[in-house]
Amino acid sequence: MRAVVLTGHGGLDKLEYRTDWPAPRPGAGEVLIRVGACGLNNTDVNTRTAWYSGTVTEGVTESSGAGGFASADAATASWRGDALRFPCIQGADAAGTIAAAGEGVDPARVGERVLVDPWLPAPGGGPDNGVFPYFGSERDGGYADYATVPGENAIPVDSPLSDAELATFPCAYGTAENLVARTGLRPGETVVILGASGGVGSAAVQLCRLRGARVLAVSVPAKAELLKSLGADEVIDRGGDLEADVRHAAGGPVDVALDVAGGALFMRVLRALRQGGRYSSCGAIAGPLVEFDLRLLIYKDLQLTGATIVPPGTMRRIVRLIERSQLRPLLARTYPLAELAQAQREFMKKSHVGNIVVTMD
Repeated sequence: MRAVVLTGHGGLDKLEYRTDWPAPRPGAGEVLIRVGACGLNNTDVNTRTAWYSGTVTEGVTESSGAGGFASADAATASWRGDALRFPCIQGADAAGTIAAAGEGVDPARVGERVLVDPWLPAPGGGPDNGVFPYFGSERDGGYADYATVPGENAIPVDSPLSDAELATFPCAYGTAENLVARTGLRPGETVVILGASGGVGSAAVQLCRLRGARVLAVSVPAKAELLKSLGADEVIDRGGDLEADVRHAAGGPVDVALDVAGGALFMRVLRALRQGGRYSSCGAIAGPLVEFDLRLLIYKDLQLTGATIVPPGTMRRIVRLIERSQLRPLLARTYPLAELAQAQREFMKKSHVGNIVVTMD
């Protein structure tokens, strides 16, 4: 089969396009999916470049994203903080059709259109070393003609959307739903979203709007109209005085902050939170190391959480919203599988809104 194989940590040259890669076979309880499309996400770049290594202290730029991090420690370079096996196939956001069913799976599922829930069950049904394995990381993913997953992770979807449009949902919307849920966002509250134009951020805008919240999106002016069309009440220029601009747009401090960016904006958005405000982060694309005044946490009674492992059932809820046309796919651009490296170059520019997807056509 065709596949893009990651041969090690480093630059874009570590992505090897193959046409002779062995196709997988479904084991007991598994299905074989013929992949129609697979979306890009930050995990792909972070893993390839070894950004997760504790020895890396800066954010991913176009330069480091293309070339990797020389300071990385391969033994701690996966999102779980351990070593990753190579070669492997990345890609968490797969949409396609079930081509074969393993032992114990109803053969009537063959031909079923599905989205992959990338959070896989751990061996024995419990956490594996404290975390769960991830499709496209601990298990080969969707940058290939075929992939296998446990049958429960192949979520049936009934939608007129194309495979490329469906492939914008799994990682971004599952992550965003978990990010929002970690704060307990309530109807009528005001939420500010950093990194609002990316896949996770634009998903969070829509999910917060569905919860009845007032949404302030932090981005660049050129993306303001599109973010407003997704449900943002105001779009705040990330290049301005963030704390002052957020307070002005909200008419005071805000209830909740959702952060996909990190970096220098971290303290500014914390200062814009009200007493007892809630903050949650699922990413640090602008930089993992931040300044932090502990007095803000203590004397403002803030709640700070991280959001990574998505609870079971989340992807099924997302699929129900897709089927009801309550979520809008944001397909920025498509590339053929053979051009995955070029797709990642475009992805790292961060000039798009939504998701970039590779297709198997």
